[in-house]
Amino acid sequence: MRVMPFAEAASDDLPLSRLLRLALFQVSVGMAMVLLVGTLNRVMIVELEVPATIVGVMIALPLLFAPFRALIGFKSDTHKSALGWRRVPYIWKGTLLAWGGFAIMPLALIVLSQQQFAADAPLWVGLVSAALAFLLVGAGVHIVQTVGLALATDLAPREDQPNVVGLMYVMMLVGMIVSALIFGRLLEDFSHPKLIQVIQGAAVMTLVFNVLAIWKMEARDRERAYRQRVNPEPDPSFSDAWGLFMRGANPRRLLWIIGLGTMGFGLAEVLLEPYGGEVLGMSVASTTRLTATLAMGGLIGFALASRVLSRGADPMVMAGAGALVGVPAFALITFSATLQSPAIFIIGTGLAGFGAGLFSHGTLTATMRAAPKEQVGLALGAWGAVQATSAGVAIALGGIARDLILLSPFSGLFGPATPYFFVYGAELLFLVVTVVVAYPLVAQKVFGAERRST
Repeated sequence: MRVMPFAEAASDDLPLSRLLRLALFQVSVGMAMVLLVGTLNRVMIVELEVPATIVGVMIALPLLFAPFRALIGFKSDTHKSALGWRRVPYIWKGTLLAWGGFAIMPLALIVLSQQQFAADAPLWVGLVSAALAFLLVGAGVHIVQTVGLALATDLAPREDQPNVVGLMYVMMLVGMIVSALIFGRLLEDFSHPKLIQVIQGAAVMTLVFNVLAIWKMEARDRERAYRQRVNPEPDPSFSDAWGLFMRGANPRRLLWIIGLGTMGFGLAEVLLEPYGGEVLGMSVASTTRLTATLAMGGLIGFALASRVLSRGADPMVMAGAGALVGVPAFALITFSATLQSPAIFIIGTGLAGFGAGLFSHGTLTATMRAAPKEQVGLALGAWGAVQATSAGVAIALGGIARDLILLSPFSGLFGPATPYFFVYGAELLFLVVTVVVAYPLVAQKVFGAERRST
């Protein structure tokens, strides 16, 4: 317990066993992210031969719900229930949405590919059904994650909330690592029946994990329910709550940093596995394990950030350091094509995950500390909204840029790696801009601390 990361988040009222059970909702979120961004994007582009533009748009569709995460968090803060619950009803609804999306997704993708028995199916059926599946999963994941993190902060003392939320995100990365390894093993010899089994199995596990996570986790509050029935208060205004949050310390600059940095780390995420397959000749199983490598780097970054931040370090300094780590990481990924070295590619991928872990934990902690005590849920929603929206935009732009470059006169400039080089170059630019935008906040913290010490 003394050396285990995030062990200090446990308390007498919230033991580590209960925290880990609650974190199962993040395991289901990590499993969904591996499927959407990792496994399925490779399978759709390479095995199902779906154009990368359609793949990028499909994977970005779940992010249409990302801007509503702040509203979802706010609604769960003020939800009125006969049982006095606030969080559980929203987590349950989100679970059902994700389950339904996964249930119809595999057949929709096969129809979209127009392969084998789906060769004569109308293309619009595949497009509509696949879009619906991705939308349902996206809505469910955003609701579950936003409200689940709010429930975790409700159960933890305020001084332990950053560590608790950090533990939740580490469990998401653990879910990503384990899921990536399992999916890679199951799909090593790819076939349509295996694709159906894997995705619909993920639907069942989403339901199981989330039910276990919320079981007897949020206490029924009869007094709150009674007050709402006897003396109902008018629903608070989201605009008023948002205005209060925006009057905090530099919230706009902080949200810009979150958005720019997320785009810097996520612009080529949809192309990571296709890059390994097309440029370096890696198999489906090998490229799927890249997602595990990326998540492992993020896990190490989160653990290190948690330990350093718990000792009083400034979260914005941590976020800036994470963005700086991303620059050599993507340089290594680009350089791996020149040497045709999967080993360098894997090292760069792990380093990118490490930088993203530092950046995410730093910005998440900074956002929570910038929020008033009663608005932690709204703050988590705002962080998630900007982070997820930026990731979705980056994913869509990455797929579209790849196809456009392939159609341009520069398509053969660097061989098969040409479109990927341009996208990775854009990522480096975003990360540099992130560091520039974050510098005033970092300098204020660092130089301010030096002046106070002297």
